[in-house]
Amino acid sequence: MKEILLKMKKYTRLSFKLAVMLIIGFSILLTSCSKEEKEPAVIITELSQEIKDLVYFKGNEKASVVVINAQSGPDITLSTSEVDFIFESVDTADLLVVNVHQSQSLDPSIVTVNDLTLEQAIDFNAESIETLYKVIKFFKDQGRTVHVFGASFGAFVVQELIATKGIDVADAYLIMIGRLDMNDVMWQGLVDGKFGYFMDGVAPVLDPEPALGVVDRNIGKISAALGMKRYTELLADEESLSNVTYIYGAIDQIVGRLTDEEVQFLVSKNATVIEGSGGHDDTFLDFIEQGLELAFNLK
Repeated sequence: MKEILLKMKKYTRLSFKLAVMLIIGFSILLTSCSKEEKEPAVIITELSQEIKDLVYFKGNEKASVVVINAQSGPDITLSTSEVDFIFESVDTADLLVVNVHQSQSLDPSIVTVNDLTLEQAIDFNAESIETLYKVIKFFKDQGRTVHVFGASFGAFVVQELIATKGIDVADAYLIMIGRLDMNDVMWQGLVDGKFGYFMDGVAPVLDPEPALGVVDRNIGKISAALGMKRYTELLADEESLSNVTYIYGAIDQIVGRLTDEEVQFLVSKNATVIEGSGGHDDTFLDFIEQGLELAFNLK
């Protein structure tokens, strides 16, 4: 009887060891398969011709870090100087900086031929957002780190991107000299072709007469079509804006300074908010390098 019990114990130990080995082997197999499914190989390639047709770029096409610029004005030409300026403000070789076409720079006849309606301007801005999103997605799908930068009109474009596509579209955002809730009198004036400025960065002053040129009037409508948005409402559902750095000027004469309500909204969403003491252009020049380092960790 004793010999039988010893044999049974030996058999049980062997069976247990065999079972453990089978379980471990099966677990490794499942983990391996799971990793293959969830972590496909990332292949970083040079820019496709389709993307090249939508951007101006500078730097290493295979860089792991990409800064995408939303052009600072609704112009009919694609800026090269903005990319050059950003690229020269940092000291790193592993970087690609890209400026993305907007609808009116892809097709200048949009604003050079006939007067736009506000509804048309809204539609053209929506197309610009889709173009920007397409470029961002191209890089994100390759597993790259993608930062998005927008100043002045570009600030409104970036805000619209977040509002329509979500905060997780890119890794981080730097927004400079923009507004969340533009004064009604200013965007409504632009719809009528009237431009203006902010006295001391606070009080809006509207030109009494509309612009004479069709291009200026249409550029005004494209600006109004984003300026009319209330981003404190449109971004309210975002749980956090902690990957947003927002820099504004205390006496910004072009878009006005952020109101206390706008600042409080950004702070409540954990965004980093910096106030410069100067105006529109001064704030950009004074804080661009600090902003790129703080928002994107670029030195």
